[in-house]
Amino acid sequence: MDNSGMYVGLDIGTTSIKVIVAENVKGQMNVIGVGNERSNGVSRGVIVDIDKAAEAIQRAVRQAEEKASIEIHDVIVGIPANMLKIEPCSGMIAIDDQSREITGRDVRSVSAAALIQSLPPEREVVDILADEFVVDGFDGIKDPRGMVGVRLELHGTLFTGPKTIMHNTRKAVEQAGLHLRGTVINPMAQGMMVMNDGEQDFGTILIDLGGGQATAAVIHDHQLKYIDVDQEGGQFITKDISVVLNTSLDSAEKLKRDYGYADSAQASDEDEFPVDVVGQSQPTPISEKYLAEIIEARLDQIFQRLQANLNKVQALELPGGIVLTGGVAALPGITDLATAEFGTNVRVYVPDQMGLRHPSFTLALALVNYFGGLSEIDLLIKSALTGSTQLADETDEIRQREQPADNGAVDAPVQSHQKSKATPKPKKKRTEGIKKFFSDFFD
Repeated sequence: MDNSGMYVGLDIGTTSIKVIVAENVKGQMNVIGVGNERSNGVSRGVIVDIDKAAEAIQRAVRQAEEKASIEIHDVIVGIPANMLKIEPCSGMIAIDDQSREITGRDVRSVSAAALIQSLPPEREVVDILADEFVVDGFDGIKDPRGMVGVRLELHGTLFTGPKTIMHNTRKAVEQAGLHLRGTVINPMAQGMMVMNDGEQDFGTILIDLGGGQATAAVIHDHQLKYIDVDQEGGQFITKDISVVLNTSLDSAEKLKRDYGYADSAQASDEDEFPVDVVGQSQPTPISEKYLAEIIEARLDQIFQRLQANLNKVQALELPGGIVLTGGVAALPGITDLATAEFGTNVRVYVPDQMGLRHPSFTLALALVNYFGGLSEIDLLIKSALTGSTQLADETDEIRQREQPADNGAVDAPVQSHQKSKATPKPKKKRTEGIKKFFSDFFD
């Protein structure tokens, strides 16, 4: 499959694995296929059984292939924020020739210099983002290519995580017969999609209520500033229902989805439904309000722990409030419960794409949107993670071909005219070459 304009997002969740196939048409992501299968071998967002996880991934991918009528080879995978660390980084290189313009290879080199960190053996660099480039003391530069200078600096943000998570993710994807086109930190991708420009600028909290855990992320100045992971999620609500009502986990999950309320004040004490109780031949009637009280008790505990940690960094004072997403966010009344708990404005994000109008699809959709929206300079910086110079060489070669002819030459008008005819093809290859490079991103 030629993925130059095609992106496949893989969300490896605790309770389900989702695959979204999207085509980038003139900057617009069009979803053409979706796969959604029950997860296996994953606990609290982390792969704990590579074989079982690989089989579940294969099932979800096959489902997406049938709906999209394509073969999937390359995927973009989300990385959970468990034990993620955010720290500033910087790198500096000297330009060997003072008269030479800064190239893509220089950008890759200064990014590699910023990656040089003294990390514990159990951790590795997950991602790097550039805040700015500095050329000979002139700061605030977003793309230094084409400039002339003797010293190039990069100031950015480094994200590190456990090697176990990264290794198990790569291994499961490879064992599923897929190629890892790229990885994206989950809350980073989600934040860029669910928040508008003002919310990202002034500061907003994203809370992803997943099946295995709840993740709170603070986005401020368009950057991921803080992460807090609570090791309880929708599965714990299901277990609570199962234990209190003495019913099976499958029955408890169905009760939660069909009759559950996050806020018990909104549930009715008169409306009842039958529950299959273990050891009894006849179903037992349970009120809607009683079920809501079980759900609310667990959500209160999760919200209180998140609130305590968010207060430590004064995140709840940010004007953007809270955006809820994830499967648990679909429970009726969760907005009112969260508003009362956190004391700030709360809204739930639901994708508006046909067939994906459920908060549980947010992450898979965010992965393709985030990766598809990366600029050329972003991709060059990320290429330093692999140590490959292929992308830098390709972009430098294309930029050289696109340079205008020397006006001092006698036959300059002819050369310029010929050059203008030749430029469209390299430009087309430029975009395709950059995206195609990431088919070999994690080789």
